Amino acid sequence: MKASSTIRALQMFAKLGACLLLVGSLGLAVADEPPQVSKDGLQLKAHTASRVIYVKPGATFGQYKRVMILDCFVQFQKDWQRNYNMNVSDPMNQVSDQQAAQMKQALATEFKRVFTKELEKGGYQVVTSPAPDVLLLRPAIIDLVVTAPDTMSANMDVNWVSSAGSGTLYLELWDPTTNTILARVMDAQADQEGFARRANRATNTQAADIILSGWADSLVKHLDAARASSAGK
Repeated sequence: MKASSTIRALQMFAKLGACLLLVGSLGLAVADEPPQVSKDGLQLKAHTASRVIYVKPGATFGQYKRVMILDCFVQFQKDWQRNYNMNVSDPMNQVSDQQAAQMKQALATEFKRVFTKELEKGGYQVVTSPAPDVLLLRPAIIDLVVTAPDTMSANMDVNWVSSAGSGTLYLELWDPTTNTILARVMDAQADQEGFARRANRATNTQAADIILSGWADSLVKHLDAARASSAGK
């Protein structure tokens, strides 16, 4: 399959795949031990209370100097919108379907912005076309919870929160020229609880950026380690 066809195929099933993997990832979270080998042949390399990492046997990452990022799929925790609205007395302050969609799109946009910034700061050019030295990222943020969404309503009450929310990164790493999945990572993170603070769109975005930057920085460090190991051989 040509590289361009591979990218189009990945883009076509990205949203559907993320929806299906939501069920699987939550199943891993509650299991005592995830499978040692995934259904697509990846081997379990790390497992903690919040993180699961699978890697293709024999996969190497030292050859990748550039990165391509597919659009990030975003999915709220099951029934989050309904449960949130049930606790809001004023209908004007409830989260509409349109607002929920806008929130997901805003986070997807923020994901690409933050990951692009951190990857390029780490020396990895972010590109839009596949090549032998390009690593493709297929990201999703699932199980998303926003403690106090900013609906921008004139009647919106002032909300004070100790944590802005939480979510789980689902990230696949692909070689786009061979249409091969190399690794899969699931990592659950929450905004650190602290003193009560006023919640609004700016503070929610700031909290999200901290988590996104942490995920991106972790990826850069792993890629750096792979390149250093490859250079030393």
